[in-house]
Amino acid sequence: METKKIIAELRLKNGMSQEDLAEKVFVTRQAVSRWETGETTPNPETLKLLSELFDVSINTLLGSPRKLVCQCCGMPLEDDSLMGHDKDGAINEDYCKWCYADGTYTYSDMDNLIDVCVKHMAGEHFTEEQARAYMKNLLPQLDYWKNHEQLGDNGRFEQFKLQLTDEFNNLHIEGMPKVEKLNALVGKYVNLEYPLPNGKKIKFLNDEKTYLGNQLECESDENRCFGILADTSFMLVCTYGKNSENPELILYKKR
Repeated sequence: METKKIIAELRLKNGMSQEDLAEKVFVTRQAVSRWETGETTPNPETLKLLSELFDVSINTLLGSPRKLVCQCCGMPLEDDSLMGHDKDGAINEDYCKWCYADGTYTYSDMDNLIDVCVKHMAGEHFTEEQARAYMKNLLPQLDYWKNHEQLGDNGRFEQFKLQLTDEFNNLHIEGMPKVEKLNALVGKYVNLEYPLPNGKKIKFLNDEKTYLGNQLECESDENRCFGILADTSFMLVCTYGKNSENPELILYKKR
């Protein structure tokens, strides 16, 4: 789709007139009209404002001329909802939201990332060995790993993960095995509904946010698993059955 049609469609989808849009991105109504007729296109600074306003990537605004892949794990970024965000909330077109969340890179160890990716890749089309070999060849070619020393945070995020791991283990929850590592998990995929005593159900997570967590096999019940999740402000422990059925909240606490 052409940029002129994309801008008009996003404007109408958000219930804005041309005057409304012009005011929000600091241009005239005539400028918006020229974008939507294809006479001109927004300049780079205005494209960034439009990206933030509509929560879409600049690549999408320009009609997706580039095929984007995460420069940390290699995932195709075929949809803006898969992309990470900077600290100011702007979409970052270079990384997926599993590898880059709120301005923070979530992986500093290539082998750890490969282990996570192989779990999702191994199956019908890849053996585990093939998936691992593929990732070991791919990752060194991506920008994040080429520039890891410059992009890294001197291990601060890894230290935070280790601190969270210790905090989970210090809970000493019966039947929960020792936590060895935490992975990046997007809220949308782990935001379970927990029943309350009054019969209602509640969710605790933001579907769009990235958390740290893991799934652990329950030592006392082979039919259930522990789920652990955390960020800088809270810790959550739950159990659930096959396919996340019958979730039960064990602990939710502020850090």
